[in-house]
Amino acid sequence: MLGYQHIYHAGNAADVHKHVLLCAMLDYLVRKDKPLSYIETHAGRGLYDLRAEEALKTGEADQGILRLAGRLPGDHPYMRRLSETRARFGPNAYPGSPLLAALTLRDRDRMHLAELHPRENAALHAALGPWGAHIHAGDGFAMARAICPPTPRRGIMLVDPSYEMKDDYDLIPDVLAAINRKWNVGILALWYPILACAAHRPMVRRLEQAFPDALRHEVSFDAAGPTHRLRGSGMFIVNPPYGLDGQAAHLSSLFASPTS
Repeated sequence: MLGYQHIYHAGNAADVHKHVLLCAMLDYLVRKDKPLSYIETHAGRGLYDLRAEEALKTGEADQGILRLAGRLPGDHPYMRRLSETRARFGPNAYPGSPLLAALTLRDRDRMHLAELHPRENAALHAALGPWGAHIHAGDGFAMARAICPPTPRRGIMLVDPSYEMKDDYDLIPDVLAAINRKWNVGILALWYPILACAAHRPMVRRLEQAFPDALRHEVSFDAAGPTHRLRGSGMFIVNPPYGLDGQAAHLSSLFASPTS
């Protein structure tokens, strides 16, 4: 959707949920002395300023990273990446998932990112170009189908669309099934919003039928404002790394902690 820009939502509670699990998976993968591929279908701009006018307009980071970061241990992979981002780019900098991956990957690893929005794609080039990422200006699902199975074959794909295109809910189960047939060793990590209308439920039912051994993890939180529809965040992970279920359980307790 060419109208969507994640800067309005950067650092919200759903971002924290998604990024904590992503960093845990990436940290697990780089422990082994084998190269890997990181693929992202809807990358955004990669780096955000939480004091930007757009971010302040919604105030979603107040409920997300600015409230939840203090509940994570400082040595968690996500907190390490967050600290590195702030050290490089300033105290108000917030890393999107491409930057979190770039800070974790090694020289022998490969990164493929897709972003359709021209302005976001240009910002992504500026932020991730120094890391040698392969940045595609086009449809992320088409990119994923084209490059899978990637080289190296070991790796992870993050699928994180805006869901402003209602067809995404119907399309995603078929897309993941097609990619899994071509790349059955790849970790496929799908993020989805939990809205008041529960639009995600039919999609998740189809995914669970297709991938009965996948990890599904959801958290709930209060809406960031009276006009906000987001009530929670979901991750559906095909071929989850060993121990990720335990990380997810800990994350559930973090979100369940009383607000202060």
